[in-house]
Amino acid sequence: MADNATRQENYDHLVLNTCVLAGRIMIESGSEMSRVNDTIMRIAQNAGLKDAQVYATLTGIIMSGGVKEVGAEVGSIDKRAFDMEKVAKVNELSREYAAKKIDIYQFRDDLIHINDLVATFPLWLQTVGAGLVSGTLVVVFQNNLPDFWVTFIVGMFGWLVYYFLNIYIQIRFLSEFLAAVVVGALALIAVKNGIGVKADDIIIGGMMPLVPGIPLTNAVRDALSGNLISGPARGIEALISACALGFGVAIALHFF
Repeated sequence: MADNATRQENYDHLVLNTCVLAGRIMIESGSEMSRVNDTIMRIAQNAGLKDAQVYATLTGIIMSGGVKEVGAEVGSIDKRAFDMEKVAKVNELSREYAAKKIDIYQFRDDLIHINDLVATFPLWLQTVGAGLVSGTLVVVFQNNLPDFWVTFIVGMFGWLVYYFLNIYIQIRFLSEFLAAVVVGALALIAVKNGIGVKADDIIIGGMMPLVPGIPLTNAVRDALSGNLISGPARGIEALISACALGFGVAIALHFF
């Protein structure tokens, strides 16, 4: 009897740990809170923890199994990025667990090794994508076809600066600021040397891959779903990021 109780307790602890791990991956990858809470609760209920409760914010997750012997599990969230592939993969694993295609042990192991399960785009493809977004939007919104290629190149350089600063410096909002400085400086230099036509259009296009669209969208979704902590927090985060971009362009306009 004691052995059965111990095994059940260990199993419940494993379920809590798996739920918190899944939620942490989703928040770190840019998921909205309503999806995080729904996924965690579905995992817990499918595992037999019918009375489980979860409290998730941008900086941490607290989860109780609803059973006195199980206690609670706490997970901290120290970084946030945007990887919708990971969010989709966690949801896919959750559905497979609900359908009994995998057990809780395989589920947790897949979450631990999720970086190996989710393919990431190579840097060259991300850079080309940033250039295409920049150049295309200049043509679509500003009707400025002559500056397509200049904006394409400026957008690529801005993204490279942002990418490598995020890896090697890891200071919040500094990468956006310096990337915006580079975009603004290159746009002004290109126009002064007769390569570009309109510096404003080139700057607008080059900034597009850096604009915090996902945080702003998730902030609105969290606020509308009633999450009045994560919603405003995401909104402030997006606002600071936008301010960093604006300050970076202002510095470039002043010195170049």
